[in-house]
Amino acid sequence: MHYLSKAPSAELRGKIALLRTDFNIIGSKDSVRLAAALPTFRFLQKSGARIVVISHRGRPMRKVASASSPIRALRSETLGVAVPFLEKELKTSITFARHFDFKKIRADIEDAPPGSIALVENIRLLAGEEKNSAPLGKELASLGDFYVNDTFAVSHRSNASITQVPRYLPSYAGLLLEREMKMLGELSKKPKQPLVVVLGGAKASDKIGVLEHFLPRASAILLGGVPANTFLKARGFDIGRSAFERSMLAHARRLLKHKHIVLPIDFISDKGKLLDIGPETVRLFKERLAYAKTILWNGPMGLFENPRFSKGSSALARAVAESRAETIVGGGETTTLILWLKLDKKISFLSTGGGAMLEFLAGKKLPGIEALNL
Repeated sequence: MHYLSKAPSAELRGKIALLRTDFNIIGSKDSVRLAAALPTFRFLQKSGARIVVISHRGRPMRKVASASSPIRALRSETLGVAVPFLEKELKTSITFARHFDFKKIRADIEDAPPGSIALVENIRLLAGEEKNSAPLGKELASLGDFYVNDTFAVSHRSNASITQVPRYLPSYAGLLLEREMKMLGELSKKPKQPLVVVLGGAKASDKIGVLEHFLPRASAILLGGVPANTFLKARGFDIGRSAFERSMLAHARRLLKHKHIVLPIDFISDKGKLLDIGPETVRLFKERLAYAKTILWNGPMGLFENPRFSKGSSALARAVAESRAETIVGGGETTTLILWLKLDKKISFLSTGGGAMLEFLAGKKLPGIEALNL
């Protein structure tokens, strides 16, 4: 794999970088993913490259069949929302292409001075993107002289802009992707001990691979949310009307024999549903976290969006932030919680990945990363 950070400026100067980023943001104030991409932008500008940016936002229902078809993005889908932030931080004007006329975009960027940036509209509006279309990959590749994947969060998906483009262009891992791989790779292979893993959220199935990977390595695996409900149900505990994954029950019964798995001992409930961990569980979990030298957290402890059921997740977030351990936090909801509480500066590493982080830590091969090894 080639890393952009190691590429000599002479290889990049005067050329056009096709940069795949993750601008899947909610609104103009959601700047975490935009800010995470800035180092790669600045590196490319300093190297004298011109930049064409491709990205996505949301999951548009209306799609066009080809790049030549006219398209009008909805306010909730357009990447135009990212332009003011990028112009302010990069101190340069950005050309925003509200169309998919790739020949025109290419011609315009060729005429622009070094360091210029063109942002292409949401490529998920093209039907071939999520279908991993090879022809679309070739069309996208026509926009640049070399390709940079700087989106770890989407690298677990086989999309045209992720896995097809590297077939046609010299390709690099961007600075953000390199950092994600380095941090999570070290955590996966040789974490500082003791290691405590915290897993919650709305699904158990997507956490099982991580749980199994870290069982031999972790001193404790603390479960909340639906993963905890599923394991409690497997143990025979009455979880009432709480959400759980029936397909995971047999798996959970097998894993319950491991003493390192720690389940909640009290709850905050409503209408027969367990919606947050209780104060005794918070105390128990904080005791386990206090001795950790490495903490990995993915998934809140309950329905944290509702203030009535946010105390457990918030207390855990503060405990993680105040810890002297190396702390790695990932997943959209968990990251949102950390940002709401303004604790992001106290976290060692805030991963931009959710599903990608879980698959990477479970030892799975990510298609976007594998494509860079071609």
